[in-house]
Amino acid sequence: MLSHLKEQPADKILMLMQAFREDPREDKIDLGVGVFRDAEGRTPIMAAVKEAEQRLWRAETTKSYTGLAGDPDYARALGDLILGDAVAPDRRAAIATPGGTGAVRQALELMRMAAPDARIWVSDPTWPNHLSIINHLSLGMQAYRYFDNATGHVDLDGMCADLAGMAQGDLVLLHGCCHNPTGANLTLGQWDKIADLIERTGAIPFIDIAYQGFGDGLDADAAGLRRLAARLPQMLIAASCSKNFGIYRERAGLLIAIAPDGDAAKRAQGTLSHLNRQNYSFPPDHGARLVTMVLTDDTLRADWQDELETMRQGMLSLRRQLADELRQRSNSDRFDFIADHRGMFSRLGATPDQVEAMRRDHGIYMVGDSRINIAGLNARTVPILAAAMIDAGL
Repeated sequence: MLSHLKEQPADKILMLMQAFREDPREDKIDLGVGVFRDAEGRTPIMAAVKEAEQRLWRAETTKSYTGLAGDPDYARALGDLILGDAVAPDRRAAIATPGGTGAVRQALELMRMAAPDARIWVSDPTWPNHLSIINHLSLGMQAYRYFDNATGHVDLDGMCADLAGMAQGDLVLLHGCCHNPTGANLTLGQWDKIADLIERTGAIPFIDIAYQGFGDGLDADAAGLRRLAARLPQMLIAASCSKNFGIYRERAGLLIAIAPDGDAAKRAQGTLSHLNRQNYSFPPDHGARLVTMVLTDDTLRADWQDELETMRQGMLSLRRQLADELRQRSNSDRFDFIADHRGMFSRLGATPDQVEAMRRDHGIYMVGDSRINIAGLNARTVPILAAAMIDAGL
């Protein structure tokens, strides 16, 4: 059996990580891997999470299984953080998942079960693992225009023109905030226009929200999602706690299904639990329990929000510094879009040859489409990146 397996294509980001590790230059800069780093290059454990872990260690009395859907308190606390009061609680079904990736996978499994002939619409570009999972499940897929390389902003006209072709029951995958890989976000007015299209075509929104709190703040980052949820009868939401709680390795994710009514939500809950049973049975609990503790304790929550806000402001400061540095070096405003983007990522608009030149000549590592992790920079390395970009001909 094993001798008949085909070689699988290598993951480009993992290859980039390996190349970075093997580069002997001491001044090399890693802007490829999508993890938050502080000014010292560390991915710290947030203080509220550390305190919750210590409390859990002292109080926990069992490592027995949770339910198939995970801890209901986790689903409730994280669901409230994401949705606010946009949807009545009895219309929500949810399962804990191994990270946001697990939530995406389970949502697509649900689509395959409920509507195998439907298509899923994905932004061009999108997070590469979206495409990989969709293809692995042999689902019908259609790309829609999203990013305007010339302006560095959302191509709303192209997006709306493409999404007008959605059919009833199709799924449209939207990034809740901090679009990966571009950093270009929809405005609230643009979310309303997309809602009009979804309502008119009968499609179903599927929101991947992996960076809530990293863009414009916890509530602002969920505002577009909440508008859709309040207006439309059905929605799927894949959420991740890796970034905003800094618990990458704990794999804490959540899949929420919003149903038209309470009876449909109960059926959805049973189906989601069934999917968990088929894939990994009981979901991991440690990270989910830490998130629940932080969100339901006033002191821990306040400390977490303060630290999250510091992280967010730090990334905004780096964006402004890079845009200003490039304005001075290029004598133009063509890079001002970097300051307008939100979250960890921006796409610079460099060609693969320019990306390679920056790696070869300056030790700067980024994904081949010129996506950079803003959180991989600090005040000292911003001018180095800016100089490399101009030297590469951007």
